[in-house]
Amino acid sequence: MLTQAPKGTLDMLPRDSHRWQGIEASVRRICALAGYREIRTPIFEHTELFQRGVGDTTDVVQKEMYTFTDKGDRSITLKPEGTAGAVRAFVENHMYADALPCKLFYVSCPCFRYEKPQSGRLRQFHQNGIEVFGAKDASVDAEVIQIAMEILRANGIDDLSLNINSIGCPTCRKVYLEKLRAWLAPKLPTLCEDCRKRFDRNPLRILDCKEDVAKLEGAPAMLDNLCEECADHFEKLKGYLAALGLAYNVDPRIVRGLDYYTKTVFEVITDTPNGPLTVCGGGRYDGLVEELGGPATPGIGFGMGVERMMMVQDLRGIAPAAPAPLDAFVVTMGDEARLAGVKLVRDLRKAGLKADLDHAARSMKAQFKFANKAGAPKVVVIAGDELARGVVKLRDMENSTEAEIPADEIVKQLSD
Repeated sequence: MLTQAPKGTLDMLPRDSHRWQGIEASVRRICALAGYREIRTPIFEHTELFQRGVGDTTDVVQKEMYTFTDKGDRSITLKPEGTAGAVRAFVENHMYADALPCKLFYVSCPCFRYEKPQSGRLRQFHQNGIEVFGAKDASVDAEVIQIAMEILRANGIDDLSLNINSIGCPTCRKVYLEKLRAWLAPKLPTLCEDCRKRFDRNPLRILDCKEDVAKLEGAPAMLDNLCEECADHFEKLKGYLAALGLAYNVDPRIVRGLDYYTKTVFEVITDTPNGPLTVCGGGRYDGLVEELGGPATPGIGFGMGVERMMMVQDLRGIAPAAPAPLDAFVVTMGDEARLAGVKLVRDLRKAGLKADLDHAARSMKAQFKFANKAGAPKVVVIAGDELARGVVKLRDMENSTEAEIPADEIVKQLSD
């Protein structure tokens, strides 16, 4: 039906917009304190960007992207995540020539993935995220994780657990993948179809399988096969996290779902009535800038879903109350009074007050009823008699009290 939203999408209604604004404000405030600047990238990109960046062996690229051919016969994809677009913008605009590290953040970035809609997982969703380019020390890994935790806690999601892992670099991962394939080979016929497809092209992703968890117990861990540089980086990360007072668990099964990750990967988990839920994930992608045509530049970032954060808020019963939509409503009777009301509403808005008046030609009784329903705490009444005497009536809707105020003092009265 045309009167129903497409499957896997949600409307952001006025009753929820303040919650989005609150989450966005917390991201902007926390990121600004750490020197991050906002970036916004197009809602769609050339498909090749995601094939090369995200990885053509991932579920995202193989199964979930919204891809179409435009009128210029170009393959275009609605972006499934925020990092690849940010890297493309970093390279295209030569931001690597500026002072590094380059610290960026984005809020409510629209993303699209074609997958079965379920709790906390939509086909159109929005991500808050940060990306840092040009910082190779593990101190920035710890900073990125700390910022993620602060944003979640600022929005009432505070029972968090942090899981970290290292998936090494291309050098040590090549050796590890040979060991992993040798271990997996005898078990391959018993694994799921997706795992069998991944065996040759991306066996690391097999460890992320949710169907064959028991069969994968005892698999060799990347952590035991790190090169000296990657092992040192991971140990430094743990030291920085300890210095920041952030407790963590080392989880060798975290590989994340995108091919661009290197070294540090992490997930932030919270408990829900339906079990543990990942509310933020991220990691390093030290080779991605170079893969997309830029100079060798380390990178790290995270993404967290806005709708998923709001879902957790609902489960906790901590959704912030909506602010009053109006500070004052102006009730008028008669054409002359209405002209005065229009001017008063203008002056109230100039003074920074949320004000409105009737636009539906209602009776005075209906106007009062509307003001009460709209939640206006104060009502200003302008009628013929008051207008002639240069006064207005100010009614306090909560206390049901009323007083006459000189018309030229009402703005100051309501502003104080």
